[in-house]
Amino acid sequence: MVEVITETPDAVSLVLTAAHDAREQFAYQAGQFLTLRIPAHSGAVSRCYSLSSSPAADEHLKVTVKRTAGGLASNWLCDHAEAGMTLESLTPAGAFTVRPADSELVFVAAGSGITPVISMIRAELLQSGRRVTLVYANRDRESVIFDAELAELLAAHADRLTVAHWLESESSLPTPAGLRSLLPSTPAADTAAYLCGPAAFMDVAAAALHDAGVACEHVHREVFVSLTTDAFAAPEPATRSAAASDAVTATVEIDGDTHEISWPKSEVLLDTLLSRGIDAPYACREGNCGACAYTLREGQVSMRINDTLDDYELGIGVRLACQSIPESDHLTAVFDR
Repeated sequence: MVEVITETPDAVSLVLTAAHDAREQFAYQAGQFLTLRIPAHSGAVSRCYSLSSSPAADEHLKVTVKRTAGGLASNWLCDHAEAGMTLESLTPAGAFTVRPADSELVFVAAGSGITPVISMIRAELLQSGRRVTLVYANRDRESVIFDAELAELLAAHADRLTVAHWLESESSLPTPAGLRSLLPSTPAADTAAYLCGPAAFMDVAAAALHDAGVACEHVHREVFVSLTTDAFAAPEPATRSAAASDAVTATVEIDGDTHEISWPKSEVLLDTLLSRGIDAPYACREGNCGACAYTLREGQVSMRINDTLDDYELGIGVRLACQSIPESDHLTAVFDR
């Protein structure tokens, strides 16, 4: 850990650098997250934290953590994280990233939901000519994370960036009508919106965007659920009880290596890969972090759980390896997320 930055009275940013021989593995896209192993008081726990740094501008990785009531990991980090500390991390993951076809962009965030959003905004302002609107909700002015940085971005990109704050201390809880008044009056037909914050807030924001005329398929949400398993524990060996006759064939590409495998119809893809010693990416194994996302190029699968992928991602073939059950006799999967 290079540095700990106090952002607000209840939020800190952790500036991190990967080990020298692992830096290529920690290349990331704006909007992705790290899964950290936190040595909390009652034992290590795994938590996902969005990267607030931007790959377009920053030398080091940075995650931002906000203290939450009863939050074992977040409170430990806010109280104990310090420069020089080493934290174990999985490589960057997540599909909450800007789609290349989007024209104008709208971001709606609440509280620490600004973390992936500021990474995405900074990247877009530096690398594209898109117009960007941010609507950011907080309890009060003191709780606005990155307040000074947002002001600097607005001053530097006033022709393309609009920032509107919603403060509960002044306007009470956000409402669809209230948020609608802060959105572009006539968004373009292909305007895309990215939401991050508590689920109830994102529902209100989605309603405001619908009223503004933004198509439902262009509204993307980041969803985090606290992990119930240890993402760093060695996976249990997959059960090999399925008969060969009850399996399909699959071609799977990971990091440029191609594997031809027999995939039992009763087993999820991730378990099949791990049981064969194939180093597939994963974190939660619960269907709610997106770390094991891949693109299905051929064939059909069903997913037991999907709390992560939206309609756009599903439409372009993105699936979760930890939840995918084969439905075709032959499939092709590429881990390219």
